[in-house]
Amino acid sequence: ELADSDPEPAIRRAIIERLASRVRTTAVADLLERRARTDPDASIAMLALEGLRTQQARRFGQIFRERLDKARGANDTAALQALVPESQFWTTFSEGAVLPRSLQEAPPVFEAIPARKSIRVVAIGDYGTGSDAMTQTAAAALAYHRERPFDIGLTLGDNLPPDGATGISDPRWRAHWEDLYGPLRIPFFATTGNHDWHIGESPAAQILYTHRSSTWRMPALYYSFTAGPVQFFALATQVMSGAQLEWLDKALARSQARWKIVYGHHPIYSHGRHGDTEGFDTTLLPILKGRAHVYLAGHDHLPQHLKPEGGVHFFVNAAAGQGRRGANTGPRTLFTDSFYGFTVIEADQDRLVLRFVDTDGKSRYQTALK
Repeated sequence: ELADSDPEPAIRRAIIERLASRVRTTAVADLLERRARTDPDASIAMLALEGLRTQQARRFGQIFRERLDKARGANDTAALQALVPESQFWTTFSEGAVLPRSLQEAPPVFEAIPARKSIRVVAIGDYGTGSDAMTQTAAAALAYHRERPFDIGLTLGDNLPPDGATGISDPRWRAHWEDLYGPLRIPFFATTGNHDWHIGESPAAQILYTHRSSTWRMPALYYSFTAGPVQFFALATQVMSGAQLEWLDKALARSQARWKIVYGHHPIYSHGRHGDTEGFDTTLLPILKGRAHVYLAGHDHLPQHLKPEGGVHFFVNAAAGQGRRGANTGPRTLFTDSFYGFTVIEADQDRLVLRFVDTDGKSRYQTALK
């Protein structure tokens, strides 16, 4: 009732924002439609319309998932052949994203760094907040780079929290990316996190920003590339679909690289606040077992090395600016701590070294795979 009758635009806006994101009922949908049609404040009307669009997108996505589950349950090969290739589009659509199919299809594997004996990589994630911790982490990465140069970088998502990029001209690209990580003058191969999907245009903006930046690289939602003795596989874990899993399965099977590193935002296993990502142990992990050496993620803002399974080592990156969380251990823990920082990866033909580094440039943990 307040959303319809309160004379204060700030009150109506707050109610619409809360209901649109958290409550999915017919009554809420009717309210959003009324506000979109009649609210005297045009910005509130547009907010209601966006909420209505997102809710409808989720409903359509659910219909698609039910149809896909029905085909799987019936082992209907013909239906699965028609539905699985479309699953990435509808998974993305159900998140409310405005993203054409052409930006969701993985390009052919490309070479980021020519084949050679060794490389050094920096990985960051959960940053882009404008916090002092974000600035300190970027400064520490630059100082490390000047002493021991990186060849490339990775981002593990939550690049522009809390809601993602408003477009390719969002001023935060300058303040939270170019000014901080541009000075490294290396390409960063990015993935999206859950906070990068709150604005419908954000995923497409992050892909298209590739064409405006000398350091930001995201050719598609998910993709693979080689750098020295490593092949990297970048995932869009917020919108994991059957099509994406099928692509990863085939890409890993074809890979001839000495080392294979799969990375994305959500961890398979974690003893942090968010914990394990539901379903990844039965969908993603079986594809990695016996083929990938490392699965590297973010999301829990807590550096972790967890016990390997099926030859896959699990690492969770420290937050690079977004809310540090307290250390927590569990049955899989090999290492954990609580600090802001980044991950350094060094690879040659004989060893793959991963190192957690804090904002003072101090190595807090190191392990080597041989």
